Amino acid sequence: MNYVRLGRSGLKVSSLCLGTMNFGPLTSEAESFSIMDRALELGINFFDTADVYGWKQGEGLTESIIGRWFAQGGNRRERVVLATKVFGNMQLPNQQDPNYDRGLSARKIIQLCDASLCRLQTDYIDLYQLHHIDRNCSFDEIWHAIETLVTQGKVIYSGSSNYAGWNIATAQQTAAHRHFLGLVSEQSVYNLDNRIVELEVIPACQHYGLGLIPWSPLSGGLLAGSFKNHAEGRRANPDFESRVEKKRPQLERFENLAKKLGEDPANLGLAWLLSNPAVTAPIIGPRTVEQLNRSVRATALKLDHEIMTELDTIWPGPGGEAPKAYAW
Repeated sequence: MNYVRLGRSGLKVSSLCLGTMNFGPLTSEAESFSIMDRALELGINFFDTADVYGWKQGEGLTESIIGRWFAQGGNRRERVVLATKVFGNMQLPNQQDPNYDRGLSARKIIQLCDASLCRLQTDYIDLYQLHHIDRNCSFDEIWHAIETLVTQGKVIYSGSSNYAGWNIATAQQTAAHRHFLGLVSEQSVYNLDNRIVELEVIPACQHYGLGLIPWSPLSGGLLAGSFKNHAEGRRANPDFESRVEKKRPQLERFENLAKKLGEDPANLGLAWLLSNPAVTAPIIGPRTVEQLNRSVRATALKLDHEIMTELDTIWPGPGGEAPKAYAW
């Protein structure tokens, strides 16, 4: 496993990040424990979750599973760089409280951080991420809350997720005015099929020293071998099949290239992300230990100029950074 610094921070994380969104809704607690144990064996020390994960089975479920795994001991917590998120609707059952709706008020950030710590059975969060932009809340208020948590020792670093380039700039300029570290990472959707962050988000990350943590690195399974999965009866739903048909010419070329290289399409997609120096660690979301074991191959896969050029031809990006992508 390779390790890289998270943005401009001194923190070292594995070049693959273990996503836990499936833990609970799709993966049993026992299997989730096995996946996390195996991740540590493979050298993956970067785990990502969120307070809302658990969805219809109950927000907070995934954090609770991770907390029970930490509680087994064996230095599990000490060996993990733990990232979670705040923003989503965390309404209590049968109780409508507008302050627990989606948003980032200082009150909510501080209270929900305590709730996450309780579920995770830990005293601190390594990377506390703002899960979405709150257009009705100033960054002065947000940084007031995060600074309080840092002072209390409950949070070490902060990051953003789903931010536009100008959101990152505003956040960092406000943090600088307050003499605060601000964001060290941004978590964005980024994959061969969706490269729009190359316009402004990646340049903003590079300018302000944020590590980029791509979520959905395989475009919801589209880049994970769609035709093989379909033949085996996996992901058999109308929406996914419609996406496959829409992208069939590109997917055929992509999967043929992977076959020519003797690699899984998923690992080819992950290796493309890892070849970008702006990328810290793509988030992989295995449902089984077997899927996790296969993903690690991507860290050793090196793509030469010819392969990178062919991938650009199959999956063209927006044309580079803004404004050069669309103006002189």
